[in-house]
Amino acid sequence: MASGVAVSDECKTAFDEIKKHKKHRYAVFHIKDDVKIEVETIGVREGTYEDFCTDIQKAGKGICRYGLFDYEYLHTVQGAPEPTKKQKLFLMLWCPDDAKIKAKMLYSSSFDALKKSLTGVAKYLEATDSSEISKEEVEAKLRLNDRM
Repeated sequence: MASGVAVSDECKTAFDEIKKHKKHRYAVFHIKDDVKIEVETIGVREGTYEDFCTDIQKAGKGICRYGLFDYEYLHTVQGAPEPTKKQKLFLMLWCPDDAKIKAKMLYSSSFDALKKSLTGVAKYLEATDSSEISKEEVEAKLRLNDRM
């Protein structure tokens, strides 16, 4: 915990409910009172990536957040008759360009604590503007290590 910010148990519970139990599609976390990372929003299992983008930005312009999303997409492997459905869990640090420097530093330095407590995430992403959280951009990053 380089920043001294702790991860709440409810974050770990939300993570388990998304990863293991498939109860939710996503969760958005925030740092409360500069000391603890807590759950802000939990997205229903039927939630879309667009819902996630709305929720991660709903606190307002220039406000940082973390987001955890269980992303599903079709993947075609060479020689396979049909594409298969793949799921990848990613953790995103949303630090918009217009966020205050102190908030950017706090969220960036606390990202490691969150990474360490949520083991089993396939990809870690950092985004600073809406183009970096676009569905196309995120899916391209998730597909980087897929076999063809």
